[in-house]
Amino acid sequence: MNAVFLALVTASFAAAAWAEATGAGGAMEALSAAIVDSATASVPLALGLIGIMALFLGLMKVAEVGGLLDSTARLLRPLLTRLFPEIPADHPAMGAMVMNIAANLLGLGNAATPFGIRAMEHLERLNPHPGTASNAQVLFLAINTAGITLLPTKVIALRASSGAADPAAVVGPTLAATIVAAIIAVLASRGLQRFWPSPANLSRPPPPQPALAPERIWPVALAAAIVLTLVPLLLMYGKVIGPWLLPGLVTGILLYGAIKRVAVYETFVAGARAGFGVAVKIIPYLVAILMAVGMIRASGVLAAILEPLGRLTAPLGLPAEALMMAAMRTLSGSGSYGLLAAQMKDPTIGPDGYLGILLGTLYGSTETTFYVLAVYFGAVGIRRIRHALAVGLLADLSALIAALLVCQWFTAPVKP
Repeated sequence: MNAVFLALVTASFAAAAWAEATGAGGAMEALSAAIVDSATASVPLALGLIGIMALFLGLMKVAEVGGLLDSTARLLRPLLTRLFPEIPADHPAMGAMVMNIAANLLGLGNAATPFGIRAMEHLERLNPHPGTASNAQVLFLAINTAGITLLPTKVIALRASSGAADPAAVVGPTLAATIVAAIIAVLASRGLQRFWPSPANLSRPPPPQPALAPERIWPVALAAAIVLTLVPLLLMYGKVIGPWLLPGLVTGILLYGAIKRVAVYETFVAGARAGFGVAVKIIPYLVAILMAVGMIRASGVLAAILEPLGRLTAPLGLPAEALMMAAMRTLSGSGSYGLLAAQMKDPTIGPDGYLGILLGTLYGSTETTFYVLAVYFGAVGIRRIRHALAVGLLADLSALIAALLVCQWFTAPVKP
């Protein structure tokens, strides 16, 4: 992370210095303002996470005490033990990862973050080299970054508010793009780990995996059948289902706990107490990464690279606006959402055309890789990220290519 942080800062300074030297005044002033504004904004952002962290860590505690995490982890255990052979099958990390993946599936990004941080905490306890990302942590981060999304709720809501004829038109392309990104992320995580070995190459090899017995196949098949059943429902009724997800999740977990005779209020409060500590702990990491991202945005580096590149890729259906959305989404969640909102209201783009659907798909199928790295690894004190950034960027690139191809296919006119 040291090299990434330094590269972002020095590239921003060099670009602003060049602009000043060539007569474009105000570049350094804008860079100075970006540094101060980004550092200042990082603290309210972290404090704003306290409520979200407390809410979902409280719910997770209820689910854990009631046995919901164990039941869900058992359902997907045959799959998870093959993805994460170094993690014991009954370890709490399995349940936390399942909750994180489920939140991403339903487009509940705010819920995914607390679940993901809790999973990272469990994985760090198993890490033979604390402070250095383990293979399991990199793989989990890759799956999270390229999380398969059934319902991109924020994009659907934004498209609806922009007057889209079909606000849920991005559901199919987003699902396809995230499936491709997840596959590439898993393959890249496994393939690149040999080039970034852990310290002294002391990582223990994973134990051999026995063949799946027939009685262990049916839980995975059942989970796959549930997901496949949800896909057409979300395609048809995504706009209607979206507002029900979060209230349904909160009510469902609390009712499950009550049925299991859990003291839901006391248990919720006990779990929620951890939210404050986690949010405060990540403030230094947010200050660093948001300052670097703010400098890159203000320096003009992105525009200088993406605008000429966009002229080359536009004939392929990938104009500069799409490249800017993909790059901004990797760097900043709030910045990319604001950019998408402006693009949806732009009469030359609009929500219903090919470019409007592509931009919404890119937002829904890629992730704020630098933010996720800072928050997830910062929460557990990971300083050496190994191949995590490379895997995350590969997942983002594969999602970009998949979104381009799928959106072209979805919006192609039907030939008579």
